[in-house]
Amino acid sequence: MQPHYIEFITVGFGIFLLMFEAFSNGNKPRLGLIAAGGLTVILILQCTASSCAPTPDWLSRFYQYNSVALFYKIIALVSTILVLLMSVDFRKVLSRYTSGDDTCSGLGEFYCLPVFACAGLMWMASANDLVSIFVALELVTITFYVMVAYMRRNVGSLEAGVKYLILGALSTGFLVYGIAWMYGALGTTDLAVIAELTHENPNEKPTYLLFGIALILIALGFKIGAAPMQLWIPDVYQGAPTPITAYLSVASKAAGFLVLILIIGPFIKWSATSHEVITILSIMAGATLLYGNLAALKQDNFKRLLAYSSIAHAGFLLMGVASGDFTSVSFYLGTYLLMTFSAFFVLALVRDQENSDSIDAFDGLGKRNPLLAATLTITMAALAGIPLTAGFWGKFFIFAAAIKTGSSWWLLTIAFISVAAGFYYYLKVVKAMYWNAPRSEKSIQVPVITRTVLVLLTLAILVFGIWPQPIFSLLEIFNH
Repeated sequence: MQPHYIEFITVGFGIFLLMFEAFSNGNKPRLGLIAAGGLTVILILQCTASSCAPTPDWLSRFYQYNSVALFYKIIALVSTILVLLMSVDFRKVLSRYTSGDDTCSGLGEFYCLPVFACAGLMWMASANDLVSIFVALELVTITFYVMVAYMRRNVGSLEAGVKYLILGALSTGFLVYGIAWMYGALGTTDLAVIAELTHENPNEKPTYLLFGIALILIALGFKIGAAPMQLWIPDVYQGAPTPITAYLSVASKAAGFLVLILIIGPFIKWSATSHEVITILSIMAGATLLYGNLAALKQDNFKRLLAYSSIAHAGFLLMGVASGDFTSVSFYLGTYLLMTFSAFFVLALVRDQENSDSIDAFDGLGKRNPLLAATLTITMAALAGIPLTAGFWGKFFIFAAAIKTGSSWWLLTIAFISVAAGFYYYLKVVKAMYWNAPRSEKSIQVPVITRTVLVLLTLAILVFGIWPQPIFSLLEIFNH
């Protein structure tokens, strides 16, 4: 099968789900399982699609397919499948704040919208032009506008939706304006042509091109949650439904960094603009690391802690982008998917049974469900970057890239301080599970879907923590 058909199949599958939901009276959670199953089939098709198949002339102007695109499409598909599975087990909370009862009657669209977001993410991975990037990004963003505010009976969700809508629209304006300035400076929106122009004119540096780059960095800074455009993250992450928070934290962030690499990558290597671009990225990375880690220290809400953690991880990823080592960034995003979804699956389960996102809700979890506590302990250790976990290698490769390319000493100092801060706020969750007295003697029940996913994610964190070479070797191939 030709790769460019798969996105159209994904959109068609989303439309089928909407029609199926509209004309069936069955239980809505089953629709989530059907959606996850369908995307699993699409994932298999994506992995077996012929990479040698030529892209049609009418599409090649805006679409490309290579190993890098395949990697990020796999991230998009796996993230969406995990979100749908998490939503099935999170249905009681979703139903309480939508239909107001336990019938799940208002959840049909909630299981369909991630499929359209996934299609947008996949198109973004293959985008070869600033215009196609913008269109794919808007498809993703519009679905997130709806999903973030989906719990309409919850004030926090509505507030999160309004903030995300207003700031998302503002960032879109910056992106369009930046694309216009870049087109005016270079005369094209084709990324391949832009890369060629940077090689042909090594010393030319129009000021208006730098202005366009700055506007695009502002817009993408919002998408990835980087300072100083990160202020929306804590409130939106806390107010949105937990599965959508996980989706924003992983898939949306991965797409944002891919776009950042595609657009800004040539200007990092172009001698005329490299100093300015690297300086801006380094300052953004340092500010993001400081804000995310220091703000996370005092948090007593686990969901809000993960929001600030997401900001901190964006800082580490920006370090990798500034160093020009995009392999380390891709590796970090792959391991970040495993760690973050593992944490959010546990959070969604505790939120469902304890009706609280607070760290206090995890008190005594080691006694109430030792297996669940062990899983979260491994996840927190990975997020902190403790050796023998996948998270350690993610940070290791970022630091190695930064040191190799001679990053500023002040940025490396901030990064080391950030790692130390992460040990404190991640491991205080572990302290609550094993040292604090349990709030209740009632054990935490783990549904089959959540148990299966947590076992697989935890095993992946440990396996790649001991043997990361398969992923890293694959990513080295991607960059060639």
